[in-house]
Amino acid sequence: MTTDLAVRLILLLPLAGAVVCGVLPLFLDGLRQREGLIGTVGTAVVAIPFALTVMLFLGAHHGEAHVAEFFTWMAAGDLSIAFAYRVDALSLLMTLIVTGVGGVIHLYSVGYMHGDEGYWRFFAYLNLFIFAMLNLVLADNLPVLFLGWEGVGLCSYLLIGFWYKERSNTAAANKAFIVNRIGDFAFLLAMFLLFREVGSLQFEAILGATDQLSQASLNWAVLLLFVGATGKSAQIPLFVWLPDAMAGPTPVSALIHAATMVTAGLYLLARLSEL
Repeated sequence: MTTDLAVRLILLLPLAGAVVCGVLPLFLDGLRQREGLIGTVGTAVVAIPFALTVMLFLGAHHGEAHVAEFFTWMAAGDLSIAFAYRVDALSLLMTLIVTGVGGVIHLYSVGYMHGDEGYWRFFAYLNLFIFAMLNLVLADNLPVLFLGWEGVGLCSYLLIGFWYKERSNTAAANKAFIVNRIGDFAFLLAMFLLFREVGSLQFEAILGATDQLSQASLNWAVLLLFVGATGKSAQIPLFVWLPDAMAGPTPVSALIHAATMVTAGLYLLARLSEL
């Protein structure tokens, strides 16, 4: 199996799971009651990417990075953004964490959510979260990473407020969503600044142009990225959403707030640490 094909499967299987678990039941009411099918599909589409990631991790991707570019998202003037994904030791390590921990939590959720009327919705949201998180950790440029960044924020909102009939849960979801927008705005400003200074948003181009950046621009870019990471990783002072976020089902707290989403900010800092 080629690396490009493996990356496609790693990314698209959780998305396919979200469609099967979340979209098809909207039109086929009988699927909503098929907990065995929903749980099996929802867990398998995370377990298979984990196996593929192990295969890549044990392969030859501990040296030079491999970039899998699928198609150009937008091109305007000097700006060109492609859906490109970077396979190197750091991205594979994070993918192992996301799919490994995520797969175990999916498996636990099969029993934990048994009998819940929103069983199918829950697995759709979990699969969508994994898809967004994989886009975040495998992205080869900041815009694609930002899509995943916003995707996990959306899924966090949906999962924290999963039992939306209780007002306290919806309030907790709203709080998490709004507080994280502060960090996301700082992240956007950092992207605009880096594009103005470097002319590209690819990681390789940004890290290769650090000598060309003025000290002031570099300081502002690093500070804004740090604020973005602070929001996503729930650090002082943008941690206030985290205690209320425990309103969601227990697997949500394990997946988002203990294992994966809160590490997104750390991953961003690690990816751009050479700045």
